[in-house]
Amino acid sequence: MAARSLRDVAETMEKGGLKEEAIEFFTQAGDLYAGEEQPSEANKCKLRVAALSAEVERYPPAAAIFEEVGVAAVDNPLLKYGAKGHFLNAGICVLAQHGGDDPALVGAALERYENADGSLAGSREGNLLRDLSAAAAARDPDAFTSALAEFDSMTRLDAWKTALLLRVKKRIAGGGAAEGGEEDLT
Repeated sequence: MAARSLRDVAETMEKGGLKEEAIEFFTQAGDLYAGEEQPSEANKCKLRVAALSAEVERYPPAAAIFEEVGVAAVDNPLLKYGAKGHFLNAGICVLAQHGGDDPALVGAALERYENADGSLAGSREGNLLRDLSAAAAARDPDAFTSALAEFDSMTRLDAWKTALLLRVKKRIAGGGAAEGGEEDLT
């Protein structure tokens, strides 16, 4: 009951735009769920912590959480198909943190994800991360956009991914942003 109450408070904080506070409450709720051996509920809280952390530009902890949940999902027959999505989110966080500044770090992260989940290497998610990393390293926003358009034609990017990838695109394009806020990634 305490974990559920903390999660409810976190959701209220998140809706109110208080992301830092929501992160704290989701973390506490996740810890309590984990202590009560409810891994599914604990992972839901962890994933909210990761997503919110990335939104407030705390990329390393966000990437670490997505990677941790992805690695755990690979070993679970019911969750293994979602692992690629978690690794994609982790990779997006690494890209958002480093952009094209350090392609070796992005490459190392991708290698870790592929070692954890062998099916990632030939998947669309793995190919997207590889293409985005190469485009960021080359400082080529057109190649970045092209890779996203190809992926988006098969699997729509959600708002969270779009927001983070837009940050990366602006960074590799030299910080130039479209007037008026929103810009199309595809």
